[in-house]
This record gives sequence, C-alpha cells and structure tokens, in this order.
Amino acid sequence: MRWKFREHDSPPLPGDLSGLAAGLDISPRLARFLWQRGLRSREDLAAFLNPSLRGLAPLDAWPGLRKAASLLAEGLMQGKKLCIWGDYDVDGISATALMLEFLRAHGLDAARRIPDRLSEGYGLNIQGIAAAARQGAEILLTVDCGIADNEAAAYAKSLGMTVIITDHHLPSGALPEADAIVNPRLLPCPCPALSGVGVAFFLAAALNAELAAVGKDRVDVRELLDLVALGTLADVVDLNGQNRILVKNGLLQVACGARVGLAALKASCNFSPGAALGAGQVVFALTPRINAAGRLGSGETALDLFLTRDRARAAELAAELSRLNSERREEENRIYKEAAVQAEEQAGAGRLGLVLFAPDWHPGVVGIVAARIAEKLHRPTVVLSAIEGKLKGSGRSVPGFDLHDAFQSCSGLLLGYGGHKAAAGLSMRAELLDAFREEFHAAVQNRLGKTPPEAECCIDGELSFAEADFHFLKELEMLQPFGMGNDEPLFASPPVTVKKLHTRNGFTALELQEENGGPTRTAKIWRRPPGLQNAVAGKRIRIAYTPWIDRYNGVASVELRLKDWKEL
Repeated sequence: MRWKFREHDSPPLPGDLSGLAAGLDISPRLARFLWQRGLRSREDLAAFLNPSLRGLAPLDAWPGLRKAASLLAEGLMQGKKLCIWGDYDVDGISATALMLEFLRAHGLDAARRIPDRLSEGYGLNIQGIAAAARQGAEILLTVDCGIADNEAAAYAKSLGMTVIITDHHLPSGALPEADAIVNPRLLPCPCPALSGVGVAFFLAAALNAELAAVGKDRVDVRELLDLVALGTLADVVDLNGQNRILVKNGLLQVACGARVGLAALKASCNFSPGAALGAGQVVFALTPRINAAGRLGSGETALDLFLTRDRARAAELAAELSRLNSERREEENRIYKEAAVQAEEQAGAGRLGLVLFAPDWHPGVVGIVAARIAEKLHRPTVVLSAIEGKLKGSGRSVPGFDLHDAFQSCSGLLLGYGGHKAAAGLSMRAELLDAFREEFHAAVQNRLGKTPPEAECCIDGELSFAEADFHFLKELEMLQPFGMGNDEPLFASPPVTVKKLHTRNGFTALELQEENGGPTRTAKIWRRPPGLQNAVAGKRIRIAYTPWIDRYNGVASVELRLKDWKEL
C-alpha cells in the first residue's frame, strides 16, 4: 500500500496544544491526533469525545418524519392493522425489531414481513403485498427498503393501503407513490448517512410524541439503541455526527445485556452477556451470525431472537444462528476460491471493473465475496449467481468510486438495481452478461482512469512501541466506535526487526523488536499472505499498525494489529 500521513495534509498545529488538551482532560498527544483528523475547535473536540444523546437533532430537522409519524399514529388510533416490511440483513432486521418492540411497549400490535432472499429478493414485491392485504393490512410501513419499489408501492396504494416508506438507499429514478417518505438521502438533513434502523429510531421517537399527544404514556426509546448500534455498524455507514451518538450510546445498551436474545448471542460468541463490546467485536462476531439467517436460512430467525423474552428460546435461536454462520463461512470460502481465479484472470487482462459469475454460487454469500475481492485487488467488483433464469448479485466498491452511479449508467442492461455508493445489488438477463462486463469496465475506466487506483492507508503518525502504552491506548478507546468515517488509529513504527513468526488459531503472530534494544511487541495478522515467512523473517522493516489493549481472560496486554509493512 501507499502510506499517506495525515499530518502532511493537515494545517500547521496552532502552537502548543497543551492548554486545549488540559481543558478537555486529555493528553496533548491525543489532541494532536484529533487535530490531524479534522477536529479543530474545542467545541468539536468536546462533542466528539462526549457524544451525548442531547446532541441528537430535533425531530423537525428530518424531512417527512412528522408526517409519517402523524399518519401512523392516526391509523393506529383508528384501529387499522399495520404491516411492517423489512429486509433480511442486519439493518433491516434490527429496524423491523425496533418498530415491533416500540409498538409492543405501547400495547400495540403489527404484522411483519421479512422477505425470503432466494424466492422474493430484496424490497417490496406484489405477491407479498397481496398476502398482507388478505391478512387485513391497511397500513404498509417499510423499513430499510422501498425507495426503488415503485410498482409494488403503487399496487399497495391501489388496494387502498396507506403507504409509508422509510429507507436510506438511493432511488433508481422517480420516487414511488406513497403517503409519506422518510429518506435522509433525498433532502438536506442532519445526517444523510443515517442507516435504515437509524431512520426507524427517529420515526419511533416522533411516533412516541404523537401518541403522547393523544394520552398514551411515552416509551423510553433509549432502550432500543442496542438495535440501532447493531444495524448501523453492520451497514458500514459514516460513524460521525448523529451516527456516532447513536452507536456510542447503543453500545452501552449492548453491554448491559438487557435484551434476552442479544445476551444469548453474545454468549454464543464466548462473550459474557454483560460484556462491553467494541464496534469491531460487534461487526466481526455478532453481525455475521445475524446476517447468516437471511443469507442461508430465514431472516425471521434473527428477528425472533431480538424479540423473544424467553431465555431458553433465545439460546436455541442463538445456536441456530451460529450453525448457519458456520455454513456461511464454508460456502464463502468455496466461492471465494473460485471467484478469485476469475478475478485474477480479468485483472491480468486489464479489467478495471470485475464481473464474476458461476451459476451455483449461493446468492446469499456473493456480497461478502465481492467485498473480499474488491479489498484484495482494489477494483470495483460484482459477483453474480443464477436464480430462476436470471442473474442476480451484489457489488462492492473501492474508495472514490460510486457503485450506484455506475449501475445507473449501465441501467439499460439491468432488470433492476439499488443500494448506495459503496455497495449495491442488481439483476439482469443471463444473455446480457458479456455486454454488462464491457459496460461496467467502461464505467469504472471513465471514473477512475485507465490504471487501477493504488491502495493506500492513512497513517496518523509515527508511534514507537514504548509510546503505545496503556495510558495512551486507554485514551484512544475514548474514540470508539471505529468504522467508516472514523477509522481505527493507524501508526507507523520506527525500524523494527522480525525475530519470530508463528501461526495459530487462524492468525500469524510476528515478534518484533525495536532497534537499539527497544521493546518487543507481538503483531497479529489474519488471512496470512502467501510467502510471508520468506518475505519478512529476520528482516528490518517498518510496520503500519493499530495498537490495542487485549483483555482476554482478564489479563490486559498491549498487542498490535498489522495492516502493512515496508522492508528497509
């Protein structure tokens, strides 16, 4: 990778930062770190370090929110039956659970529908709406979907339903026919990067106010923030501003273990039900299990886990999700090996946009494979499988490339598409695969140039092993949650020598010693690159690394996550 040092792109430091740091009770080193990340005023620093719920935007700042809540409240008070239509990924499932839990706390009921990935696909569909109508649904509320489902929304309206769409994806053309639409990407608002469950949370807050106005007791919506944290982290949205507030406080709710199903899920991942989890632990341990339900089974399994209050039932559901996740890993690895061969061939032939296909690849796994290949080869990647005579799949982008916009430029070849800049789905007729490969490659070339973009990592500065002590690492933990828009801290080491390498439990550990008798630290790397032993053993290198405090088995130690290295 190309190492890009943030300090080279930052304005000069305003002299001594010690006064600013002292006022915030942080070290000057942390103040410098935050300055280089764009936080320049005391107010910005304080808001970032203390993301209180008081910092959430007022409800009137979200276009369409009050209207949607008013329509919902009016219909529910009239006794109309509500159907909540979600999605089979973590964001959609958590958004559906949030609305159902909120209504249950108010003594209200609603039907729900999580579509089947294989037989129905993403979003609204006419058959499902017809089924909901037969069951008496008079109000249709979408969460995390619906903005591109014009035909299905029009059908729901033709049946006399009140249609309320809440989503955070981009439309594929004209907006659907609906009585109310809440989507932070459509009009200026406090957080265009809000997730689907984030939109649902603000809708619940607005509905809370509407119901209070007609005499119902308010529900404490803070108890729903664990669901908001899960869906927001899983959907890889920007973790600044409103999202930072929601996730930071949501992780506190995750830690308390009040939700029976979530406590069982944590236990299945070998966490204590009351353990405080970082964003990375949620993303790499909890959310894959939740996603596995919609990928290989039914999203209803994960939804039931969130809603159950029976501990024995929660343990059964958590075990089922873990089993499905193991199946998902096996299938993912099989598909990845096959897809990687195609990807290398296409990249070797000069393809900048990779379009990979095999008829037997599981459609529930292709998105993960696309993400792994896009990361490895640093090219926008689409992975497709065959379903009922059509090709369906998912794409993943690279920094600086708008995947949704590229699909829009290829829309003449597509049956449908939807998503956002970093990730999107699509479907097409099988005979148009070669034509799509050409158009997608051209779309990438037009936007990124004729050579593939160079992979890079942003370095926050040089940090010696001695400086990466417990005091500074505890300060860095204040910056959680990490994710898009708030990357994990990444530092460059001074020159070090690789003393030993050994592999165990799926990772490779490098024993590194600083020069001139400096301290020795262990750096871990997962998915060990081929030839690593010969590449670095006994050599003098610099590493790009993230230091962290490992508290495994209750014993705290400093460890390093290895991102990249350069031989000296």
